[in-house]
Amino acid sequence: MTVYADVINEIENLPSGPQIGAFFDFDGTLIAGFSATVFLKEQIRRGDLSPYELVELVSAVTQFSLGTMGFSGLMTSAAQFMRGVSEKDYIEFGQELYEQQIARKVYPESRALVQAHMAKGHTVAVISSATPYQVEPMARDLDFEHIICSRYEVKDGVFTGGIERPLCFGQGKVLAAEKLAKDHGVDLDRSYFYSDSDDDLELLERVGHPQPLNPNSKLAVIAEERGWPVRRFKSRGQPHFTDYLRSVAATASLLPSFAAGLPIWALTGSKSEARNFATSFFADISSALIGLNLIVRGESHIWENRPAVFVFNHQSKVDVVIMARLLRRDIAGVGKKEIKQMPLIGKTLELAGTVFIDRQNSAGAIQAMKPLVDAMRNQGQSVVIAPEGTRSISPRLAPFKKGPFHLAIQAGVPVVPVVIHNAGDVAPKGDFVFRPATVEVDVLPPVDTSDWRGDTIDQHVAEIRAMFLDTLGQAETVAVESGPGGKKGAEKKIARKKKPARETPVRAKADPVITRYPGKSPETEDDTVKKAAQKPTLKKKALRKKTTKKKTTSKQVAAGKASAKKTTRKKKAQKKPDAKKATVKKAAQKKALKKKARRKKAPVRATVDRKTS
Repeated sequence: MTVYADVINEIENLPSGPQIGAFFDFDGTLIAGFSATVFLKEQIRRGDLSPYELVELVSAVTQFSLGTMGFSGLMTSAAQFMRGVSEKDYIEFGQELYEQQIARKVYPESRALVQAHMAKGHTVAVISSATPYQVEPMARDLDFEHIICSRYEVKDGVFTGGIERPLCFGQGKVLAAEKLAKDHGVDLDRSYFYSDSDDDLELLERVGHPQPLNPNSKLAVIAEERGWPVRRFKSRGQPHFTDYLRSVAATASLLPSFAAGLPIWALTGSKSEARNFATSFFADISSALIGLNLIVRGESHIWENRPAVFVFNHQSKVDVVIMARLLRRDIAGVGKKEIKQMPLIGKTLELAGTVFIDRQNSAGAIQAMKPLVDAMRNQGQSVVIAPEGTRSISPRLAPFKKGPFHLAIQAGVPVVPVVIHNAGDVAPKGDFVFRPATVEVDVLPPVDTSDWRGDTIDQHVAEIRAMFLDTLGQAETVAVESGPGGKKGAEKKIARKKKPARETPVRAKADPVITRYPGKSPETEDDTVKKAAQKPTLKKKALRKKTTKKKTTSKQVAAGKASAKKTTRKKKAQKKPDAKKATVKKAAQKKALKKKARRKKAPVRATVDRKTS
């Protein structure tokens, strides 16, 4: 991305390879503020902490802040309140908080730094004193391979009230980084560590390239004394009064913009011309108030083949402004029904040609969008719609719905993909405030839909989504099965699958470093699961075989015993002649031996007799 070229310039000039480490602190460095505060507020809101527990916890935090309690004491105090809580429930709680509150605190510049290091093949890790329930949802979102953090003790899926040692704090971070470096061939003297706190001074001193990022006052002084480069990002954190004022003005500009179109409608009688004027006016005035700049590639594709269905990835409420500024005229939009209930704004958008749908009712949504087919066929209007259906919490692409593509088939118009890279920088999901930013947009060539059919719609949706993934750089390479025997064949680039709410790899208890699929390949794990699933089936088959054997009657048993005795007698009878022959043979052999012995003795006795005589 060219937006953060100045932020990642140094990284792009570095050598590639895993021998260079890029380590990131979490709170204050990757995100604005402290995740622990978010957790505490939500637990208070839900009533999870009693007044006594709250007082004790606040007291521990205060003592730690004043320096009268160490981090180990703070973690021990916090762990006491977790005793008896299910870890699984807390994992879900952490994921929920990330999606609702913490995701929008991620610094766009920090995300760019992480992606730049990953693009170079560096060994990238989060090294944080926070717990995995705070860190891991963000780490999955940003694709971190290694997570090193402080941990509560868990036994049988329940918190014990204890902590795992060593904790990832101070010198503990240095030990963790050294172990990671040893295990993965990282040269710490060539590595980078990004942090905002003087608590991380030991690791900042240990790496070759300390990177104070949004430093606190103590670290800022130390950095200045030692000549360390300091960066401060203002894209997140507490907004200023002017940010609120600008945001309110940009949102409210929708009303005067469309009011300005009323005289045109009254004088010319053309509702469409009034809409076009109002749309362009709103796009320009709101962009100016927000401080929105666009870098657009492929802008000519917007005008090549209209009407069309313009599909875009939905990250932010500013997408409405971006699409209005790109398309300018002859457009109709689709929005969620909740917007229609907003005073003045809902009615204004409805007059502007927006169709409101219930996202929970697929059949009703399809019915509500039917007028758009007529608008494309008869009025030459284009439709603007987000196939994800709702805003995503990050730039990662969500699954696509089929509605927009059915519209294109029914109207016989092309689909034009509009790929928005970083609209979340302006206003991430959940934020009211618009922040000044530059957003990159790629308009891809129109896709002909004349040979599309309803029974092949899944294939077409996948193809369009793959275009978005490729343009966003969110595709991954995996081995695919091909050829006889299902052997692994050529590698294929496919869309990145959505990650589950929890992806915790197996790890040794003493090892604080988490690596995906350690010791086992995903295929081996799948085979193990399959074998376990087959065991009950095999047992059932064995039982069926036992129960399907024919029952034997008492007569059949008696007959069987008689037959067995008869067979035994026959075998004995067969053995008797052989035994007799063997006895006779042995007797004959003994007799022959005796005669031989007598012959040998006879000459000896004769000789003796002659001598004595």
